[in-house]
Amino acid sequence: MGRIVAVCISANKGERKQNITRGMLIANHGLEGDAHAGPWHRQVSLLAMESITKMQAKGLKVGPGDFAENLTTEGIDLVSLPVGTKLRIGDRVLAEVTQIGKQCHSRCAIYQQAGDCVMPREGIFVAILEGGPVQVGDPIEVVAS
Repeated sequence: MGRIVAVCISANKGERKQNITRGMLIANHGLEGDAHAGPWHRQVSLLAMESITKMQAKGLKVGPGDFAENLTTEGIDLVSLPVGTKLRIGDRVLAEVTQIGKQCHSRCAIYQQAGDCVMPREGIFVAILEGGPVQVGDPIEVVAS
């Protein structure tokens, strides 16, 4: 089992997100107030703190939200989860993994600002099946794969 380290949103796509520490995940939509939310397969993005730590070890001054992820996690190997895996976040939220990594066609603003972007290699995307509140410290665990 892992835990949520940060809950992050941004008003625009392609920019670093700010940790708001708590938010509302809405079924078939995503994180309330985030530019990436909507009725598509990439409603919420997740990136492991372990991935961010690797970038810090390369000398980058980055932290949660800097790679435009909505939920920064710790203690769960996100990239090993196959598409279709269901995750319980906190007490109520049920999410399903819809995509592992992503293709970047150009050097996004995050790459320009941070010097690299780990999201295309190690980030995952989920759809929200059952909504509810999420906050820093909430558990995240695999419930079905």
